[in-house]
Amino acid sequence: MIRKIDEHISVAPQITPQEVRAIANAGFKEIINNRPDDEEGGQPSSAELEAAARAAGIGYVAIPVTHAGVSGNQIDAMARALEASPGPALAFCRSGTRSTHLWALARARLGDEPAELVAKAAHAGYDINGIRPMLDTLAAEAAAKAAAKQ
Repeated sequence: MIRKIDEHISVAPQITPQEVRAIANAGFKEIINNRPDDEEGGQPSSAELEAAARAAGIGYVAIPVTHAGVSGNQIDAMARALEASPGPALAFCRSGTRSTHLWALARARLGDEPAELVAKAAHAGYDINGIRPMLDTLAAEAAAKAAAKQ
């Protein structure tokens, strides 16, 4: 089930190569895979999903996140993927939760307001209050960088 967070990003649980054409037809321009290969038996590989995305004419980025947590490099990669996407992106993992967390952390790093991110996630059915301190820190860092440039 795809859950729309805002006009730029939606999240979903695991997708299959057979679903990619319908995802493209729904208007998504990029798929962001936040699930590591072989996390669970029977899941499609990143290579299979990338091939299906390319065949459907949409972008594909793999930024796997394990249950060990999110790194600064993954946050940066997600921010780049979100900024580079030519249209709405669909991020997925096992349940959509890791994708939602990574999206929020990336948007905070880009300077979005943490309270707004929490509200958007909640509207989509995800409670990200547990990462609110990290969102606040990333947004404050973004604001300080922006102020330094002026």
